[in-house]
Amino acid sequence: MTADDTKEFINFLGLDRAQLTALFLELGEKPYRAEQMMKWMHHRQVSDVDDMTDMSKKLRATLSEMGSVYEAPVEESFESVDGTRKWLIRAASGSLVETVFIPESSRGTLCVSSQVGCALDCSFCSTGKQGFNSNLTAGEIVGQVRMVNRLLADVYPERAQAVTNVVMMGMGEPLLNFDNVASAVDIMMDDLGYGISKRKVTISTAGVVPGIEKLIETTDCSLALSLHAPNDALRDELVPINRRYNIETLLDAARRYVGNLGDKRTITVEYTVIDKVNDQPEHAEELAILLKSLPCKINLIPFNPFPGSGYRRPASINIRRFQDRLVRAGHSVTVRTTRGEDIEAACGQLRGQVVDKTRRQEQYRMIASEAEA
Repeated sequence: MTADDTKEFINFLGLDRAQLTALFLELGEKPYRAEQMMKWMHHRQVSDVDDMTDMSKKLRATLSEMGSVYEAPVEESFESVDGTRKWLIRAASGSLVETVFIPESSRGTLCVSSQVGCALDCSFCSTGKQGFNSNLTAGEIVGQVRMVNRLLADVYPERAQAVTNVVMMGMGEPLLNFDNVASAVDIMMDDLGYGISKRKVTISTAGVVPGIEKLIETTDCSLALSLHAPNDALRDELVPINRRYNIETLLDAARRYVGNLGDKRTITVEYTVIDKVNDQPEHAEELAILLKSLPCKINLIPFNPFPGSGYRRPASINIRRFQDRLVRAGHSVTVRTTRGEDIEAACGQLRGQVVDKTRRQEQYRMIASEAEA
């Protein structure tokens, strides 16, 4: 079966528990059928509806006429010297997207893509330089988790599943593909899906404020803000969506989101450190004051070079000095270890292959308007 064949069918892989339950009720079936099907798809990795043998042959035939369990195919894979793995996946649009697995001794973090390309054009990110092509479906998003768990099952036999943590930090802006991302995240956290803790599933946003407001009513997963600058003038240059939703507006929305979570939860603030751009002592001091009232931990990300960026990574000692200034101001601060750079899998380097791209700013205006609708 090809990607084109799935367009006129339902991809059951992308339906969360509520959506599957509604589907079975429409068919005159009991709600527990949704639980059965989710276990087949996500726990047992079954792709053929006819193999779901605790459902009647008639029901299986009906489901097969309605749709399929479709997982986007892998076109190519890479493995870094540090153990990081990257896969290029063929989306229904024909473009390639990337998903990255970062192994550690006690966990495996999957960096998941949500769109083909990105419309936001952050100046330090390779993905944004390609423009925007299309949204990934919920099935294509959650399928990345399913695929990696299957491919790495023998590599990590001591774990129930290879993927223990998910970060929506791959290609695309998750909150500009809200419905598909929300369904996929529900499946990732559902015990009938992948049972990943709400603290270990993170949606990262460059600042789509209406999307954060919708998240408050939708989920309690973790949130990361791609901030990257301590003031609006600099952030306008690095993260253009700041011209629509400035830092004050963004942080207000973030405070409301974290305040709704309870349990002493915090937000992660991502800050890519770029040599002589946003890494000066005054930037650290300004950032420390800016984030004083936000329950957060700060993650400093050394800039990862890509062709044509024009930026450089700061010296390690300068990043540590930046961190020390924030720590002395009372913040919890980590420095992200660069992983997978030799296979272009590090933060900000994901590119995939975007086909038939349109003008970036036209796409940006269109999608931003949809987010506010």
